[in-house]
Amino acid sequence: MRGAPAGAGGRCRPRRGRTGARHGRGGAAAVTALPSEAPPAGRAQRWLFSRAPRQDTQLLTQRNVYILPTRAGFMLAGVLLVLLVASINFQLNLGYLLTFLLGGSALAAMHVGHGNLRGATLHLLPLSPCFAGSAAVLEVEIADEDGGKRGRLRPGIAVGLRGQQERAWADVPAGGRALVQLAWMPPGRGLHALEPLEAETRFPIGAFRAWTVWRPASKVLVYPQPEQPAQPLPAGTPREGGDRRSSLSATGGAEPEGVRTYRRGDPLRQVVWKKSARAIAAGSGELTSRDTAQPTESDLWLDLLAAGAIPLEERLSRLCAWVLAAEHLGQPYGLRLPGLEIAPDQGAAHRLRCLEALARC
Repeated sequence: MRGAPAGAGGRCRPRRGRTGARHGRGGAAAVTALPSEAPPAGRAQRWLFSRAPRQDTQLLTQRNVYILPTRAGFMLAGVLLVLLVASINFQLNLGYLLTFLLGGSALAAMHVGHGNLRGATLHLLPLSPCFAGSAAVLEVEIADEDGGKRGRLRPGIAVGLRGQQERAWADVPAGGRALVQLAWMPPGRGLHALEPLEAETRFPIGAFRAWTVWRPASKVLVYPQPEQPAQPLPAGTPREGGDRRSSLSATGGAEPEGVRTYRRGDPLRQVVWKKSARAIAAGSGELTSRDTAQPTESDLWLDLLAAGAIPLEERLSRLCAWVLAAEHLGQPYGLRLPGLEIAPDQGAAHRLRCLEALARC
């Protein structure tokens, strides 16, 4: 969500998607291209995604595992073609033997590589929220759940974000599991769906690449980026119906609320002379002063409208920094957003509730 100017009243507007029909002056939708006119890459991607519905656990079968030769595979095919032509031309029996032996090995490697993915299960562990500007950690579990019946070692399986080169590699033991971690940079604050993931393998000889496309259903919650450097916390608001004596005692105009040991700098009028005289007579020599310090009962409210005349995203970042600072100091705090008010409290659950409200604003 883009930052709104200060004159916008601090409204938390819902986020709009990047796609959708745009309307012209006459009210008719201005469509840029019909589905039938979409480029082949778009049609291929829609067909691929139609075969990969969003789900956090995906079983790899022959329906969703694809395989194509790699660059090394095409080079191997070229070498086999040259060997075959030379063997035919010069009538080389050993050339025939070598050509068909290598060709059969390549075909066997294709089936082995496809089977290395087929039958495995991909599972996305629950996602943890993150702050804007930091990467979200995706934990993917690769399992061979056939157990002792058809369990097999699955070496050289890589998982990564579709369209990126970075991959996390793992060897899955027979009937076991392997865990890999990926880093994904969210586009900004809010609730975001994950980009498609890919699992691939080039086992055993690297001549073929078997892969699958996986679209997790989970979404990651991104908190606003805390303001750096953080501004001081706002002043607390006095509670309604609070004890008037508490506010007076903070200024030194109330009756004493207790006594304490004398501290250097205490005014003489706060010294309890009778009690101090008894202490001196007893040999302790300690003076006693009246303790008139009493905290004023007030609530700390973190209000979006009072966060300054800055764009909306910057105000949310400031509120996020204030929430973290107040929680670190152990001071109860409340949050006020347009259409939402969270009563003052403290603790991990309260902090997460406030951060989630800021993320969804």
